[in-house]
Amino acid sequence: MSGSEAPQVNQAAPGRSNDEVVRVEDLKVHFPLLKGIIMQRRVATVQAVDGISFVLQRGGTLGLVGESGCGKSTTGLAILRMLEPTAGRILFEGEDITAYDKERMRPIRRRMQMVYQDPYGSLNPRMKVRDIIGEPLAVHRATPTANAYSERVSQLMRLVGLLPDMAERYPHEFSGGQRQRIGIARALALEPSLVICDEPVSALDVSIQAQVVNLFMELQERLGLTYIFIAHNLAVVRHISDRIAVMYLGRIVEIASRAELYKRPLHPYTEALLAAIPVADPEIEARRPRQIVKGEVGSALNPPSGCRFHPRCPKVMDKCRSLDPLLTDLGAGRAVACHLHATA
Repeated sequence: MSGSEAPQVNQAAPGRSNDEVVRVEDLKVHFPLLKGIIMQRRVATVQAVDGISFVLQRGGTLGLVGESGCGKSTTGLAILRMLEPTAGRILFEGEDITAYDKERMRPIRRRMQMVYQDPYGSLNPRMKVRDIIGEPLAVHRATPTANAYSERVSQLMRLVGLLPDMAERYPHEFSGGQRQRIGIARALALEPSLVICDEPVSALDVSIQAQVVNLFMELQERLGLTYIFIAHNLAVVRHISDRIAVMYLGRIVEIASRAELYKRPLHPYTEALLAAIPVADPEIEARRPRQIVKGEVGSALNPPSGCRFHPRCPKVMDKCRSLDPLLTDLGAGRAVACHLHATA
């Protein structure tokens, strides 16, 4: 599989439409590192996302996982065109939006929204909840009257499990889980078809995380939403995702269905991530073999030659140090970038 070919990462669930919502082709997002105050010159490039491809079908959920700094959030922001792609193509509902300017993106943004990681920092502390949730409605002039605006805000609050009479409160009067529900309600205000969830539960207490994940799943079933769910916690991703893409240092190293990935991971990095998930039973946990990955994630300024994971890989071979493996389609919706599974 070449870098420009997009592996099929999501099949629509039974009863849902089978059309594509997002197609990403060889997406790259590089940031120049500049030196100098007046006469600036590029001295290096941060390769935050470096050639990823995938297709996401309507009604599905793609879990995007990996360690911090691997490019997950940058991918989400680029799809929303909140960051400019360096190369590649982004197609949203069949429309190539890669080079759209702000004016052309404005109507597109009604159909694609984001739920942010920080339920504290993503809400304006000076705005009442009714104005936070209703801001997209006002910006896009989606409600013709003040009564319609208020009714829509109340409807959205009920949808995410909040009481409409809380609308006059400020964000500091809510718990972390409630604040994230406010952020979800705001994201749903314009009835989007795609919601990108950027680590939406990582800042919440463990006791609240399951409630918010369950809410996402209920909303998807009720509204027919399509999700890209970004996380570093594979246990959370397993609960909500249909399929999972594993990223490492700006690249996708493995794509598989949720069941196949957890049952039989193919890439050594995926194996290491799964081995790091704790098991609730202490006896089973004590008997589990340890798979420790040494070292730190490499630098996106100067990625390792060959396979980017080879300096930390317990199964490294000589060719891993010099030959960069392609993301190879293994059939049955599975793809992996590893010389251990390269086809002849």
